[in-house]
Amino acid sequence: MCKEKRLTVISVSMIVVLITVLVPVSAVFAQGSTDVCLDSTPRIAVISAFNSELELLLSEAEIEGTCVIGNVSYHIGTLRGNEVVMFLSGVSMVNAAMTTERAINYFNIERIVFSGIAGGVNPDLHIGDVVVPIQYGEYLESYFVREVNGVFTPPSYWTPEFPNYGMIFPSSVSVIDLTGEPDSYIDQFWFPADPEMFAVAQSLVVDLEQCTPEQVCLTQDPVLVVGGNGVSGQSFVDNAEFRTYVWETFGANVLEMETAAVAHVAKSHDIPYLAFRSLSDLAGGGPGENEIRTFFQLASDNSARVLLTFLEEWAKTH
Repeated sequence: MCKEKRLTVISVSMIVVLITVLVPVSAVFAQGSTDVCLDSTPRIAVISAFNSELELLLSEAEIEGTCVIGNVSYHIGTLRGNEVVMFLSGVSMVNAAMTTERAINYFNIERIVFSGIAGGVNPDLHIGDVVVPIQYGEYLESYFVREVNGVFTPPSYWTPEFPNYGMIFPSSVSVIDLTGEPDSYIDQFWFPADPEMFAVAQSLVVDLEQCTPEQVCLTQDPVLVVGGNGVSGQSFVDNAEFRTYVWETFGANVLEMETAAVAHVAKSHDIPYLAFRSLSDLAGGGPGENEIRTFFQLASDNSARVLLTFLEEWAKTH
C-alpha cells in the first residue's frame, strides 16, 4: 500500500512539472482556489501567524494566485523583487509546524522568513522595537520532575541542560538527522538562523512607527536589534517572574509561539530561515494590563516594514 501511494505521488508530480512548464502560473490559478498547487518556481516562504501581521505584506505583494491546501490559503506572487508564497501559520507550535511542512511539500521553498509580534524579554528592549534573533529554541520542551524530600529532582538517567523553573526543567528536542541512517535523530536546543540572510539584516536601516492609528504613542523611538536569542513555546506569557527566568536562563530578547517550530521544520529539510519579531508587549514585565491589545498593529507593521526592507535588499544580490 505504501509503495502504491508513493508511485501515485510520483506520477502526480510528473504531471505537475509538465503543466508548470507549459502553463503560466496566472493561468494555473485562474480559477482561484485549488486543492493541487501546480508550481515549481523557487520561492521564499513568507509567514505570519495572524491576519493583521500579514496585511501590510500582502498589500505590497503582486499576487498571481491563491492555492488553498487543508483550508489554508497560500498566496503565490512576488514581493519586493522576490518570488514568494505567503501564508498564515496560525497561532502556536503545532499549527506553525503543520502549515510550514505543507508549504515545503507543495512548493519549491528555498528559504523561509517569518514576520510578527512577540513578547519582550530583554529588559533593555521596548514595545515597538524589532528583533532579528540569531537563533531560536523550543524553551517549553521540558521534564516535569517529581519532588523528593522537598527538592525537585530530575531522573538519574538525564542530566539537566538549563536551570529549572520549579518542577520544570527545559530540555533539547529530537531532530531528524539528515546525515545519518533513516529514522535517526539528534538532540538539539538552538536552531541557528541562516548566516547569509542574517548578514543582510545586519545592514538594514528602517524607519519604524512610534504611534498607533489612535495616536497612542510610544515614549521612545523604536529600534532594530539584529542578534540575540529568541524562544518559542505553546504558552502565552504574561508573568514578570517567568519573564525574568527566561531572560536569565536563555538570554532571549523575545518569546512567542511559532518561530522555533518553523525553524525545527526548516532544519529537518535543510532550508535556511530568518525571523523578524516586533515587541507588542513585555510578557508581563510592564505596569498594568498586558499591552498587546494597544500595540498589536503597530508591532505587526513595524516587523513587516523591516521584512520588506530586507527582501528589497536581498533581491539586489540574489
